[in-house]
Amino acid sequence: MIFSTSSPITFAAPITADLVVYGGTASGVVTAYAAAKEGLHVILLEPGSHLGGMVTGGLSATDVAYFPIIGGYARDFYREAAAHYGVHTLNKHSDWLSEPKVGEAIFTEWLQKTGVEVHFHERLKEKHGVTMSGFHVRSIKTEDGQIWQAKVFADCSYEGDLMAQAGVKYTVGRESREVYNEDLAGVRVDTPKHQFLWKISAYDDKGKLMPEVMPGPMGADGAGDKKVQTYNFRLILTNNPANKLPWTKPEGYNVAQFELLAKYLSQWKENMHREPRMGDVMNPVAIPDKKADFNNNGAFSTDYIGHSWDYPDGSYAKRKRIWDAHLLYTKSFYWFLASDPRVPKPLQDEVNSWGRTKDEFQDTDGWPNQLYIREGRRMIGMYVMKQSDLQTNRTKPDSIAMGSYNSDSHNIQRVAMPDGSVRNEGDVQVPVKPYEIAFGTILPKKSETNNLLVPVCLSASHVAYSSVRMEPQYMMLGQAAGVTAVLAIQGKSAVQDVSIAALQEKLRSQKVILHLDQQVLGIGVE
Repeated sequence: MIFSTSSPITFAAPITADLVVYGGTASGVVTAYAAAKEGLHVILLEPGSHLGGMVTGGLSATDVAYFPIIGGYARDFYREAAAHYGVHTLNKHSDWLSEPKVGEAIFTEWLQKTGVEVHFHERLKEKHGVTMSGFHVRSIKTEDGQIWQAKVFADCSYEGDLMAQAGVKYTVGRESREVYNEDLAGVRVDTPKHQFLWKISAYDDKGKLMPEVMPGPMGADGAGDKKVQTYNFRLILTNNPANKLPWTKPEGYNVAQFELLAKYLSQWKENMHREPRMGDVMNPVAIPDKKADFNNNGAFSTDYIGHSWDYPDGSYAKRKRIWDAHLLYTKSFYWFLASDPRVPKPLQDEVNSWGRTKDEFQDTDGWPNQLYIREGRRMIGMYVMKQSDLQTNRTKPDSIAMGSYNSDSHNIQRVAMPDGSVRNEGDVQVPVKPYEIAFGTILPKKSETNNLLVPVCLSASHVAYSSVRMEPQYMMLGQAAGVTAVLAIQGKSAVQDVSIAALQEKLRSQKVILHLDQQVLGIGVE
């Protein structure tokens, strides 16, 4: 087994495997692991230097929703993580939470014991990185010039670059309500969550539009657009003095960026009849070892609203600028709260009681190594998952996994309204019941490519993706992708022609929960 961090400058020949997985996200790890356990020679290429994507990149407050539908290797992962802390059940939410370093160690061990070749710092060549033979992906080339050949490929990245270069059709942004008859689709002019709690002006005292507010217009209710939901960094912070790093002023800090937040906080006590607390501007969820996963909360938080739109189809250089801007925003947000005299003292004291941890993300000074790309490209594949698949058409004969998390899209824009007030737009938070996920959601159309699997940038509308985009689902879809690769190679068939009966039989033997009747019976519950 090889764990490579760099490659030589020149190469004698292409490197060949049965399956090449592009992207070391949690889905990529499970895809590789599932295939290797069945005997395939698997190579995993990761553009960065870590395994696990968001699972090990700050999202430790796992989005589990209804526990019993999470089965297979995803459940094995969370069971092993819980066991690290002496917990041997997965019956309450706290059982599913672990530190990033623990998760990455588990993923690393899985790939080592199954013989997966892992190569870090291997990013797909930005142009002409995929060689096709008809509808067959023959090979891919990484930036260092290395060519990687395989019988089957899986794009498990958050960006979907392999998928895009292979000529697979995809979309970015929000469909209008009419496209798939979805009443949650498109622009949402009236949403109460993560919203300003009282009317506040979008303009400063001189009548100038405040930073981090867009001039608008918001768009017509239900209209489609090319805008994507907001990204952020999920911080792992601690209030343990022995493990805490102090807040420091970041290079490039611009206090004007937070004028709207300063105004909002200055009016808080008058409107809410109490001082603001840390939980009003972010969402901490306790995880083991005196740490917490800090996500966004409220109208102005760690979500960098409106700055994600160009990421999905952006060049590598543009994506880096967007990534770096998000990191600077995050550092600046915390520094503002920790240091600015306009921040109410109780809130400032609370922020300063927390800090980045010394023992997480050690190669990035305690800042997460993964930007939370909540949504990017979405494949238009064999089956497009829609709002109805979450609500009324919840069973699938070709189910390969299940979902149960709310329809959950973060805000997309912050705009000045015609009356002069500021408003956030795009939030979706609608409960769902457990639903089944069709095999066709991870399959490109056969007329585009016949040996590529896409379990992360899967085929779904914006509304459906807002629920299915959770990491446990990515992992379970990765398991299905890995097993599909095995069956396609064994049968010398296109991935689209794999027997769904054989696939489901194998997945059931691996304790994947495929159907509503299984979860109703309590299969998979400890």
